[in-house]
Amino acid sequence: MRELRNLKGLHPNDLTRRQRLVLGYGVGLVSVIVVFTLLYYWGMRTLEGRPRSIFQALNTVIETMTTTGYGADSPWETPAMNVFVAAMQVTGVVIGFVTLRVLVIPLFERAPLNLDDRLSVKSDHVVVAEYQRDTEVLLDELEELDVDYVLVESDQEEAKRLSDDGYQAIHGDPEDREDLERATIEEASMLITDAGNRTASIVLTALEANEDLRVISFTDSTRRKAAFAEIGVDRSVAPHALIGRRLAEKATTPVTVDSGVGDTSVTIREVLVRRGSSLHGVRIRDSPLATHPDLTLVAGWFDGELRVSPSADARLTANTVLVVAGPEGTLDEVASEVAGIRTPQESARERVVVAGLGEGGTAAVEALPEQVSVTTVDESPDADPDVVGDVTEPQTLREADVDDASALIVTVNDDADALLTTAMARALAPDVEILVRVTDTEKTGPAFRAGADYVLSIQQLCARLVAAEVHGERVMDPVGQIRLVRADASAFAGESLRDARRDADREWTVVAVARNGGVHTAEETVVESGDEMFVAGSDEAIQEFERTVDTG
Repeated sequence: MRELRNLKGLHPNDLTRRQRLVLGYGVGLVSVIVVFTLLYYWGMRTLEGRPRSIFQALNTVIETMTTTGYGADSPWETPAMNVFVAAMQVTGVVIGFVTLRVLVIPLFERAPLNLDDRLSVKSDHVVVAEYQRDTEVLLDELEELDVDYVLVESDQEEAKRLSDDGYQAIHGDPEDREDLERATIEEASMLITDAGNRTASIVLTALEANEDLRVISFTDSTRRKAAFAEIGVDRSVAPHALIGRRLAEKATTPVTVDSGVGDTSVTIREVLVRRGSSLHGVRIRDSPLATHPDLTLVAGWFDGELRVSPSADARLTANTVLVVAGPEGTLDEVASEVAGIRTPQESARERVVVAGLGEGGTAAVEALPEQVSVTTVDESPDADPDVVGDVTEPQTLREADVDDASALIVTVNDDADALLTTAMARALAPDVEILVRVTDTEKTGPAFRAGADYVLSIQQLCARLVAAEVHGERVMDPVGQIRLVRADASAFAGESLRDARRDADREWTVVAVARNGGVHTAEETVVESGDEMFVAGSDEAIQEFERTVDTG
């Protein structure tokens, strides 16, 4: 079904080899029937002296080629017509064999022996050389963004299963240059590899075939980044460490960006929609953060993905983080009204428990601010935790004083243990904020049901990170992505802030204007030529603003 669906509206270069073969077969068959029909129509009129209509001629050709009989026209008197009819009979037998090989046998086999036949013509595409996580999550993300790719999978059965499901996958050894060339590596723009100890060999082989490749590599340890950079890897990603840092940011007050000093300052802060929050299920347009006259919604993190200027119709879930800008005093005011915002003063008194001191847990501890008290828990004494024990056991969590903590970060290696730890901690400490890392995307929902406030999936993070890299964007780096700048407001003189913010296609937004030592954020505020404006957005969006807007 997926293969038939992909035939609709495609350019010929987008068709797989098998699809092109089937299409060519169909065109050839129709052409043969049309030619035979015209020749038979002419022969019966000219040679036999027994004119037939074009439809009668078509019927006789079909009867002959399918060997179902002739009806009233036989026998034929002239040698030429008898030879012609014999040729049609032989052609029909040949076409029958071709039909059997091209259509019938592959249909019952469910897949051709050579998976390469299913690949469409590739250029400027992504080659995925092994992927140890949930492959479908990654490939679905690429297909959703209409990114061409080829997966080279060393497991033959897995490659066949993915190909049967309609993915662009072939069986091969990505360390073998010939197999990479089958994926058209020389025409590719990017290589993604997740092959553990085989990464270096794969990267070097691929760069030998195409030295212009951009290479993205996944690794279980940040310790390999320097070595990978040495062999030509442009970006090494340690997903466990990346998620650990992200959870640490969420466990404390994550982003606070101040635009200035004194009375004319504007602050950006992240607001986590926690489990049971009054914001859960509310559309962005109806949330108090979006409707507040002095606050501006800059961006939002949805399941770990940053969306600048998110749609007003998007609903807030228990995994959403909103990036809000406005005067610091106003943000502190709203903090007392909307659950989930904590002031910097509150965050300074926090104590965080980190369960699991692997790559992710260690990264989380390193990312926590110095003023935050940290208690670490791990079952291995070699990790040198504060509490040694099984975090799925209530006694271990009690020793870590989880009921007195402001947040619990769960980075244990097994998803089942993560869910049990979450449920146990929620039973012991109803008010603690629980942030969880899971490996399987399908465990995100169960983690919330177990009591988590915020969940990140390694599979989903990796897939979205790859998709963002294809588009040249940075992800999962909140402090680096959101910027707040001051600029001359003359280009918007005479416009209200509502009008200045209206363009939904751009990825920067006007937060406020500064005038006579004060900050004005209300939508009805009219910009004057002497004003300064505060503009927020990603690094790339701010660069676009500075290029396209005359700031004096």
